[in-house]
Amino acid sequence: MKKMKKETEILEKTIEFVKDCLKDESWGHGWQHAKRVWKISLRIAEKEGEAVDLLVLQLAALLHDIEDRKVAGFRKKKCRSVETFLRELGLEEKRIDRILAIIRNISFKGAGVPDAMETAEGKIVQDADRLDALGAIGIARCFATGAILGRPIHDPALKPGSHRSSEDYRDSNSTSINHFYEKLLLLKDRMHTRTAKKIAEKRQSFMEKFLEKFFEEWEGKDF
Repeated sequence: MKKMKKETEILEKTIEFVKDCLKDESWGHGWQHAKRVWKISLRIAEKEGEAVDLLVLQLAALLHDIEDRKVAGFRKKKCRSVETFLRELGLEEKRIDRILAIIRNISFKGAGVPDAMETAEGKIVQDADRLDALGAIGIARCFATGAILGRPIHDPALKPGSHRSSEDYRDSNSTSINHFYEKLLLLKDRMHTRTAKKIAEKRQSFMEKFLEKFFEEWEGKDF
């Protein structure tokens, strides 16, 4: 009972920390995104039936975007580091190391860069984060992020790239539509769990239909 109470308190403190850090973020990487990744991670873990450390999984899911470079520069709230926060919670070193490894390896780093996720918890959280980049929510987040980064919606003269390093991917100057081809439509085949693969197929199908309609309207061929 003591262990369960302590873990509940740790989760509650983490939720408050994430809410506070991300409260001013309104373009797809805020608290609501973290909450969805957290909930999806738990559902995947339940459906997969694999033995995982649920505390590690939940903390990694909740904290995964706190230090993400693409969003940190636009964040008004300055937060302490994830490592500092985890140490303040009194978490065991082994768990801290596993959570930090998940967070550092979770991001997509380019079409030509292989995933480096090793643990079962990490693969589930990475799948959950990628599922939230697909489907209707994924489309909304793509254009919201593109707007804050100053990306054009579409430019036929700019072709999608295939990035061979994380630096190339991070520094590329592309469009929101190209982002579908440079990342989003590649995620389905990079899911780790059977559960995520099934969900990804449905969400990707929706995105592909959206793109067909987008190009039809872009060219004025919808009437």
